[in-house]
Amino acid sequence: MSRFDSVAGALRRLVRQEKSDDWAVRLLPKIVFGIAGAYTLFILASSSMSSLITICALLVLGLLVFLLRRRGQLLMALGSTVLTAAFAGYLAAVGDIARGMSSGLLSGQAVFGYWALAGMALLGAWVVKEHPGRRGVTVVLADVVLLVAAGVGTVVPPAAVPLGFVGIVGVLMLRGGGGAAVGRLVRRVLRRTTAPDSEANSKRV
Repeated sequence: MSRFDSVAGALRRLVRQEKSDDWAVRLLPKIVFGIAGAYTLFILASSSMSSLITICALLVLGLLVFLLRRRGQLLMALGSTVLTAAFAGYLAAVGDIARGMSSGLLSGQAVFGYWALAGMALLGAWVVKEHPGRRGVTVVLADVVLLVAAGVGTVVPPAAVPLGFVGIVGVLMLRGGGGAAVGRLVRRVLRRTTAPDSEANSKRV
């Protein structure tokens, strides 16, 4: 076999091989889009830092939604918590503006309290090992109570955080089975207190 025939055979094998390359089909689009995304982020960072922060926040949010796509209750609870904290902070700022206060001291303290209460509602719904209802719905109800308390706080600022705390604790108890447990405890105590009276009456008869 001549050198020309060997080179021609090698070329034919090179042309004919890998008729369908699934690995490259899957990988190449990721590489291209990844380079395009990295270049876009670089351009945004060079031109406007606020745009870069916004894009990164949206990417993180999209990644979080993608990771939690099969856990609807947790996704609902997280979204409700973020929106509630944002609206509560807005109501606190509106209350400061309505009272003619520009320092934002009270609104800053209230926002911190609202974030803490929203986190307490989120944590409280998942602390209970055997939750009788939907945990995400529990968080949404607690957040509605917190928004009502924030609305009251625009008129009476000192009452907002305590009212929100009491309301969230009440929602968590009622939705998490705490209300039923308290009811069972009350009935048990009532039975114990009424039992001696019934025994005494039967002895008198």
